[in-house]
Amino acid sequence: MSNEENTFRNRDILVTYEPKKCIHAGSCCAGLSEVFRTSVIPWIDLEGAPSEKIIEQIHKCPSGALSYQRIGELETVK
Repeated sequence: MSNEENTFRNRDILVTYEPKKCIHAGSCCAGLSEVFRTSVIPWIDLEGAPSEKIIEQIHKCPSGALSYQRIGELETVK
C-alpha cells in the first residue's frame, strides 16, 4: 500500500516508490538523474524526462521499490 508522499504523477503515468523495499542501489539516480534526484525534495520529478524513458528506468530497479501504472489502466505494471 502506498501513501501520497510516495506517489508521483504526470499526465501519462503514476509512479509509486516503496521505501521499505528499496536497497539504495542508486541505479535509478545514476540512470536518469534528471528524474530521480537525491538532493531535492520531492526526489522524483516526472517532468524531467519523457514517460517512456522513466518506465525504462523503473524496469531496471533491482529491488522493485519503484513501480508504475499508466493513467487510465487498472493493472499495475512492475
